[in-house]
Amino acid sequence: MSLHATHRDAGPVTVVDLSGRIVLGDGSALLRKTIRGLLDDQRKKILLNLADVDYIDSSGIGELVSGFTAVKNQSGDLKLLHLTKKVRDLLQITKLYTVFDVFTDENTAVRSFG
Repeated sequence: MSLHATHRDAGPVTVVDLSGRIVLGDGSALLRKTIRGLLDDQRKKILLNLADVDYIDSSGIGELVSGFTAVKNQSGDLKLLHLTKKVRDLLQITKLYTVFDVFTDENTAVRSFG
């Protein structure tokens, strides 16, 4: 199953709804293209909704970190929403759970951007 991404506005925050697998190839490339496209449009408050992402490989993890860094470098914020157990466990194993702001409620997440 490939990755699908759509985005919508929640006030000043852009919510990116992802579904599928973030893996080497099309998945990680789509994530990169989506984040870079939002930055090009001056959208710097990005919330990635990972509720329907069932698998992330090391390439996908690298792309999440790369996207996070790119957004931070432009004085923006990238946060994560609705992690599945598998993805949450992966972020905890890789010690990235403490790097990202992670939320279980979209309204709380949107408000956290300030």
